[in-house]
Amino acid sequence: MPLNGATPIHDRIHAEMLDSFDEELELEIDDDRLDALTNEFSDHTAKETVDRRVYFRELFRLQGELVKLQSWVQHQKLKVVVIFEGRDSAGKGGVIKRITQRLNPRVCRVAALPAPNERERTQWYFQRYVSHLPAGGEIVLFDRSWYNRAGVERVMGFCTEDDVNEFFRSVPEFERMLVRSGIILIKYWFSITDEEQHLRFTMRIHDPLKQWKLSPMDVEARSRWEQYTKAKEAMLEHTHIAEAPWHVVEAVDKKRARLNCIAHLLEQIRYQEVTHDPVVLPARVRNPDYHRGPVPPELYVPARY
Repeated sequence: MPLNGATPIHDRIHAEMLDSFDEELELEIDDDRLDALTNEFSDHTAKETVDRRVYFRELFRLQGELVKLQSWVQHQKLKVVVIFEGRDSAGKGGVIKRITQRLNPRVCRVAALPAPNERERTQWYFQRYVSHLPAGGEIVLFDRSWYNRAGVERVMGFCTEDDVNEFFRSVPEFERMLVRSGIILIKYWFSITDEEQHLRFTMRIHDPLKQWKLSPMDVEARSRWEQYTKAKEAMLEHTHIAEAPWHVVEAVDKKRARLNCIAHLLEQIRYQEVTHDPVVLPARVRNPDYHRGPVPPELYVPARY
């Protein structure tokens, strides 16, 4: 019997909403496992972070605003590119997950390109990224971008210093061209400390659900912390332009970093709530001559739970 006079359909809607919130709770369990591993494999004590209730309340509020932003981008046919850069394990993926979690993947999509193949290595450097740029009414989140050349490619010796210098000459022109074409270009650098990266890498080594995230490249990069620091400083110096400035996210505290980044992203685009016509479900059409046939039992997935 429904409580407080609620109808069965209202109970179902409420249950579906709770299930939706549970998706975020499932992601947060990941953080809880990380804290447990932290205490088990090191003398590190988990840092005090934003209160969980405050975090969830703000996250869901910000995700609601992202939905409004998505509608505005569609309505105005805007073209939005958001670049996420930072050291390995800096938390870029976690922020991207929270941004896309409630959005339409046909409107907001993630571009995470693998290493270039032999053919792509002979192309104009920016060519393979251009094909992922948005059309009107789309948002593209680059989980790493053309800035690979200023970071991993430079530090790991995958390109020459001449390549890097040409990149620094080209990037401001390339990005100004994107902005002139009507693209809204937003760039984030996620900043963590040497100690924090060491801790997160250690956790990945001991966490069987995260070991796949730790590539041989990540292990090698760990020993080149100072080289990456110098490369980052040069990148910011050469590519921080008025048309597309860099925004640094303090990311040691992952929860605060997520909230701060999403809140800042929402401030970069002036959007309004789009009024939609109310949706009215049509009546179900029933055909008295139609008789549904039985489904063979062997087609069903076993009900183990």
